[in-house]
Amino acid sequence: MAEGAFGHAALQYGAGAFFEVESAGTVCYQSGSCPDHRAIRAAGRYGIDISAIRARCIHDLDLGSFDRIFVMDGENYRDLLYAVEGLSVPVHMMTDFAVSGAGSEIEDPYYGDEEGFERTMERLLHSAAGILSAMQIAYELPFIGGRCQVGAGIMPAYR
Repeated sequence: MAEGAFGHAALQYGAGAFFEVESAGTVCYQSGSCPDHRAIRAAGRYGIDISAIRARCIHDLDLGSFDRIFVMDGENYRDLLYAVEGLSVPVHMMTDFAVSGAGSEIEDPYYGDEEGFERTMERLLHSAAGILSAMQIAYELPFIGGRCQVGAGIMPAYR
């Protein structure tokens, strides 16, 4: 969900060419799996197709090649800090740059209901907008849409 949300937000702001986005889990038994059907539906409500994304494991990635790593919760934060030990890659909570709820966890909706997937997707999109805004300033990126306004253009038209 996070990869789809961030990639979608980056494209909306004309920043897709500036970012290479990958997602991976710290628990690797699901590698190769398709997204949960509830995640596909939640993303689809925002016009995001995540059906082709497959689960990956952080051990399959060259973590040192990333400029930054974003995680959704405290357990993954601790796991990633351990995984990047000795590398100069900062690890952030996905919400660190969000206007509201900065530094808070984004729930894993897997064991919940459909509404949990909706809330998670909304929080991911909100967080992605905050990250994009911060990265535009930090790296002086010339987004086509101008400075990212957190939440602008991301929420569905029916809201």
